[in-house]
Amino acid sequence: MTGLKLALMHRALLVLFLGACYITSLGQSDDLDPVTRIYAIKNAHIIQAPGRIIDNGMLVIKNGIITAVGQNIDIPAGARVIQADSMYVYAGFIDGLSHAGVPKPKEEDKKNKVKDPGNPPNNIAGIEPQRDVRDMLDPNDKSVDEIRRLGFTVSHTVPYGRMLPGKGAIILLSGDNPDAMVYKQQASLYSQLAGTPGVYPNTIIGVMAKYRELYRQAEQAKAYKSLYAQGANGMERPASDRILEAFYPVIAKQIPVAFKAEDVLSIQRVLDLRSQLGFNLVLADVKQGWDIFDKLKSSDIKLFLSLDLPEMEGQGKSDTIKVDKKEPLKLEADLEKKRLQARKDEVIKKHYQQPALFSSKGVLFGFSTAEAKSKDIKTNLSKLVENGLSEEAALAALTTSPANLFGLEATMGTLDKGKIANLVISDKSYFNKDSKVIYVFIDGKMFEYRDKPKTKKAAKVIGKWTYSVEGFQGVNTGDIVIKGEEGNYSGTISSVVTGDTNDLSAISVNGNQLSFSFTVVFEGSAIEVDIIVTIDENTFEGTMTPGEYGSFSIEGEKVPEK
Repeated sequence: MTGLKLALMHRALLVLFLGACYITSLGQSDDLDPVTRIYAIKNAHIIQAPGRIIDNGMLVIKNGIITAVGQNIDIPAGARVIQADSMYVYAGFIDGLSHAGVPKPKEEDKKNKVKDPGNPPNNIAGIEPQRDVRDMLDPNDKSVDEIRRLGFTVSHTVPYGRMLPGKGAIILLSGDNPDAMVYKQQASLYSQLAGTPGVYPNTIIGVMAKYRELYRQAEQAKAYKSLYAQGANGMERPASDRILEAFYPVIAKQIPVAFKAEDVLSIQRVLDLRSQLGFNLVLADVKQGWDIFDKLKSSDIKLFLSLDLPEMEGQGKSDTIKVDKKEPLKLEADLEKKRLQARKDEVIKKHYQQPALFSSKGVLFGFSTAEAKSKDIKTNLSKLVENGLSEEAALAALTTSPANLFGLEATMGTLDKGKIANLVISDKSYFNKDSKVIYVFIDGKMFEYRDKPKTKKAAKVIGKWTYSVEGFQGVNTGDIVIKGEEGNYSGTISSVVTGDTNDLSAISVNGNQLSFSFTVVFEGSAIEVDIIVTIDENTFEGTMTPGEYGSFSIEGEKVPEK
């Protein structure tokens, strides 16, 4: 809605308004500074990095960048102040491997009907390294918000699939479209020891053999292509093969192979492949690495431990067994069952103690959530701390370590001046099992997760509404149209003055309160406009807030259905 315009006031004050004077001020706007979003997080317990803490500090964000952090800092003019008294502020968390932002594919028919199961098409065999996760991203997929509300701001996101699903990317867990989410494209070649049922390769040994075959073929094809480029005279033109070409940046050591390997045997096999082929390796979603700790430590790999932990069983159960002298066989069976349970409990306990072991030995590692349920992740992190991992080490595995492992340390991982404003704010220490995430900032954009009071009945918002807004020098009117169903709304807002229409986002209904946002672009700068109204049957009243430029009264009424 370009009826929202900027006027120059006293050469220093920007006012966003609607209506009558929307043309006359345009010629005066050439000297205005770009529209920015400024936040001042005040009186906070700021953990800049593991071991670096500022009590009663302030952090300032401008244009998506941390511009100041410390004590006794002046609040910039026009800043939105967040009173973070007693809250904890951390650098945004970085997920070492996940499918965040990629819609989960529907379950396919497991019976792959192909003429030659021993030589199936590559897509049927799960061999699709040429795919780019960027083409699959959906910023509105629920997986994005599920881990964002836990404090994750960046993810190494990879496609779903089997042996070779495609290339992964480092993404921001924010953005209106896939391109806006991507921070670093083609960051890895994602691989798994996962065959396809019914066709070759369908076993782990078959997958490894096929992997070696493809890699060697790619090396030969790349070498021939390089030779051809140096002097093509008399040489046959090299064939183009997207499957093999996907390996070229791996062979050139430009990107690593990101292998998911959960258990000891899988880890050993991946390390063997890496030893034979020589690629750089990101070993992710590791669940059972304690038995080969020394080998992992000396392997010069980038390591990410899984946050998918088994449930602790046998907790609180009696250690004694009631003896029945009349049934010795049953007693023996019970004793054996108890011994098996004890061994199982010991293995489960090692899952929870593994990060503490790796940390105590000086191994650099991060965490990954590819197989973890979002509802369990925060609880599991608290349990890792309860089982010997220090809070400082846990924070490092979520921030500084993955930033270093992915080469992002110049812009992410700590709360320092000049870095991207990715941060998470919790009401208590994040690793306290009772703490709650209140705010998450990604690239300077704020997401609020404060608990909202429950209400009895949601207002009926679907339909067409007319509105009017009192602007700086006049009134603007238009229509708001909301469609969909509860929990899945969409809509538009239009201006009678200009005839323009904008899509609505973040539509939320809480009782009789309706809130939503939309974005307008002026002089190349995006301005996010927030609207909150209270509905009284078929009318509403509330406020429109365009960025930092004040609030305007808005009222409206519902258009009767014909």
